Amino acid sequence: MNDVAAAPLTNSRIAAAYRERTPGSEQLASDANSLFPSGITHDARNVDPYGVFIERAEGPHKWDVDGNRYIDYFGGHGALLLGHRHPVVTAAVREAFDEGTQFGASHPREVQWARAIQRLVPSAERLRFTSSGTEATLMAIRLARAFTGRQTVMRFKGHFHGWHDQMASGYTNHFDGSPTPGVLPGVAEKSILLNPGDIEGVRTAFANNPDIAGVIYEPTGSSFGQVPLGADFAQELRRITEQYGAILIFDEVVTGFRATKGGAQMAFGVRPDLSSFAKIVAGGLPGACVAGRKDLLDLLDFKVAERTGREKISHPGTFNANPVSAAAGTAALAIIAESDASEHAAATAASLREKLNEVLAAERVHWAVYGTYSGFHLFVNPSGLDIGPYTFDPAKIPLEDMKNQPKALVNKLRLAMLINGVDLNPRGGGLLSCTHTDDDVANTTAAFREAIRMLKQEGELAG
Repeated sequence: MNDVAAAPLTNSRIAAAYRERTPGSEQLASDANSLFPSGITHDARNVDPYGVFIERAEGPHKWDVDGNRYIDYFGGHGALLLGHRHPVVTAAVREAFDEGTQFGASHPREVQWARAIQRLVPSAERLRFTSSGTEATLMAIRLARAFTGRQTVMRFKGHFHGWHDQMASGYTNHFDGSPTPGVLPGVAEKSILLNPGDIEGVRTAFANNPDIAGVIYEPTGSSFGQVPLGADFAQELRRITEQYGAILIFDEVVTGFRATKGGAQMAFGVRPDLSSFAKIVAGGLPGACVAGRKDLLDLLDFKVAERTGREKISHPGTFNANPVSAAAGTAALAIIAESDASEHAAATAASLREKLNEVLAAERVHWAVYGTYSGFHLFVNPSGLDIGPYTFDPAKIPLEDMKNQPKALVNKLRLAMLINGVDLNPRGGGLLSCTHTDDDVANTTAAFREAIRMLKQEGELAG
């Protein structure tokens, strides 16, 4: 079994080897600490003692300022299904950039971008572009409340929908729904937080609370299936929300175009009322949208508001449908629609999951690698359960164990993987692109085996 309380990095040979390999990143991290809180610009980039600073990237690989190459499973936080610097997307961006980056007006590319989304997502009767997934889920919630005249939103513990006030609790902590620092108690009180997959809890909540405006969730489960959910749950949510006149919102910021070309909604055969898309939808550039039923998006329409006498929801946004993002998104979505990019990434991910579990079995480590589609997750067994890579069932593991894995141990694993040329995400897993190859799988497998042995040498795992 593993010792989940990892030894301090001050005495770590892994940390020492990492520092020796990355002096340029260490210097930049020191500079960044005088500029940014914790020296970072995104919470997921928090690494002890510091993260790598990347200089360039291409396909499935990226290079840091010290010249080290990494097989990239961070994937631009999930945005890069087509890998870094896809030549068609890059050419589209250059063409658009040469024409202008901000017109303060409508432009042809936003129409092309919207049509590219509609081509893949049948539920997208109307769209509104935003700059980020956080903004898209914020607008989806506002539309649901305005349309129904209700105030309460149903969510699920561990599901991430951005960092606006309504979504700040219940992702990694505050599972009781209490407000996180800076959030008004009255805002937090208008959320119902349930355990993922608890369909009886959903039924009970609707039966006892007539104020539920809608349900928002990640359809394959939190963090792209780290705590997995399937089609049955989605289909039952659809039935219940229709029964009670509530709005069903699919947060497809990650699953959009990874689960299938049409997102998780196509995979599950469920038509949500609203969906949020980001990351891949903008081809790796900043950009997102909320899409769905026309009568819901009509709440943003000037003429409909004038005709009905209903107050319009205001929605400015300087970078909504930015022309360069529109060009990248249109090009990327065309490739996804006309190729097997989603399927290829998923197949490579399945191969990687299998190979990594073979390492765990051979090294007799009671962990597991799992996932669906083009993602993989690492379960490091914080409670020392009697499981292994071939006896692991995520449906039988407590939510707390699934979401709150030991940070120090996972951090040390990430350092060991970086030393061996692989960049994982903060949970020790990752996302693949269609550019990852069999060689990348083989090299990642070798790096994982070496990282496990390094952890054993430091006493983090039983030898």
